[in-house]
Amino acid sequence: MKPLVTEKAVRLIEAENTLVFEFDKRKSKTEIKKELEEVLEVKVDKVRTLIRDNKKYVYVKLNKKNLAIDLATKLGLM
Repeated sequence: MKPLVTEKAVRLIEAENTLVFEFDKRKSKTEIKKELEEVLEVKVDKVRTLIRDNKKYVYVKLNKKNLAIDLATKLGLM
């Protein structure tokens, strides 16, 4: 699990309460959701994935109670 910080990722954090990570390509959406909820101690509403250039990018929409901007600050992304 590696958080990504790009212009698009920052826009998603601010506008849609969504964080972007790079994950192992073999992990399923349910495994990713479970791992994020345990490690980051947040509630995940939705997980979307994109595989490009042999990498798996994961868009994680957080619950309204957990703000992505707060988590991004905690992780040192902002």
